[in-house]
Amino acid sequence: MRLITFTLLLILSIATSVSAQEGAVIYKSYCAGCHGAQLQGNSAAKLIKTDWKYGRGRDAIFRNIKYGIPSTEMIKWGGALKDEEIRAVVDFIVSAQEVPPRTIRPIPDRLTTKEYTLKVEKLVTTGLHTPWGIEFVDSHRALITERTGAIRWMVDGKLDSVPIQGVPKTYSQHTTGGYMDIALDPAFPRNGWVYFAFSHTKGNPADTNKVAGMTKVVRGKIKGHQWTEEQTLFEVPDSLKISGGNRWGSRLMFDKKGYLYFSIGDMARANDSQNPGKPSGKVYRIHADGSIPKDNPFVGKSGALAAIYTIGNRNIQGIAEHPVTGEIWATEHGPMGGDEVNILKKGGNYGWPVITYGVDYDGSVVSKETKKEGMEQPVLVWTPSIAVCPAEFVTGDLFPKWKNNLLVGALAFEEIRRLVIVGNNVTEQEMIMKGVGRVRDLKIGPDGKLFVLLNEPDVVLRISPGK
Repeated sequence: MRLITFTLLLILSIATSVSAQEGAVIYKSYCAGCHGAQLQGNSAAKLIKTDWKYGRGRDAIFRNIKYGIPSTEMIKWGGALKDEEIRAVVDFIVSAQEVPPRTIRPIPDRLTTKEYTLKVEKLVTTGLHTPWGIEFVDSHRALITERTGAIRWMVDGKLDSVPIQGVPKTYSQHTTGGYMDIALDPAFPRNGWVYFAFSHTKGNPADTNKVAGMTKVVRGKIKGHQWTEEQTLFEVPDSLKISGGNRWGSRLMFDKKGYLYFSIGDMARANDSQNPGKPSGKVYRIHADGSIPKDNPFVGKSGALAAIYTIGNRNIQGIAEHPVTGEIWATEHGPMGGDEVNILKKGGNYGWPVITYGVDYDGSVVSKETKKEGMEQPVLVWTPSIAVCPAEFVTGDLFPKWKNNLLVGALAFEEIRRLVIVGNNVTEQEMIMKGVGRVRDLKIGPDGKLFVLLNEPDVVLRISPGK
């Protein structure tokens, strides 16, 4: 077995080397004039680097060459070069790096920001498998969901090796499915209810391309390491489930009034986002027991799902309530370009795919329109897309200079940004951290410190003002 593995690796290495040599020739013809013959940079950026602003790794580099980078001087080369030629150029660029782009970067112990020098503590560095959401039960304990289909305890900053038993099965093999966000009942100290969302099917979860499924929301109680008393709060009929879906969602949040908000992505069925009779591409609002608020915008409307709160959402990955105004802010994945920050309004239509600031991943136009009467405009747009994910308002007394600022994380661009909000406008953005992992969740803990869930590597960080 070891001999076979070694042989395969050797063949792969030789193939990559040959491809890199071919890529060097193509690079010289098409790229060297701007980026330099030795990748040292010329009129365009150097390509020997460790700071990959627009995403690192072969897929990101391939995408940037083929489709270009919106709002920059990097044009698309997909019309001039075949995919295999672009891959050869990618191999050449990667082979020239002293530090390969996907190498795990060291996490700094200190971060310097405009207002604070931050202390960064690495709490959990092993044992997690694609952590998705974190929620604190008390000052000592937190629950963490893993996309692969598990819930784990973190106690005093240490991961419990025994996962919660008896939890439901999920699409753990799916790239965007699995276990997603987790939330606690506002009355959790009295009733113990824990809520989470996951991609669900009644069929074989391993058969992701054929079996029909949809995001499901449940609640239950955790006694020690056992999931008990499970109740289904949201599940669509089988007739509304789909096969081969993508972009499942799903962020959960209780507001101060006790409503539970949750999102479902467009499941790669963009047009369904505009149909209130279809579950995908929406934000929902329900009571803690799963019942429907009587003032929900689609209550009593024929063919519509009564739990819907907004429509036309491509894939909301962060939901947070403004500590002062009570408005619900959300971060949303655009396609290639056009990530958004929105304020959610009851019954609002956020436009996807009728209006958008991005293009599709193959470079094709989704829509030529960015505005339309009756459709909401975003507060903020990022082009190119940063793959914006979690959103968390800064509360408590530990970061007084950041009070009521919105922190957002990014997956592809591996960032934490601080957004200064005045009224309903973002007046300033500051980069807090970049390039050490995909930022999946952000949470202000009971102690006021900022807890960060990273993917690739799967790590939990704790950030606080340092000395």
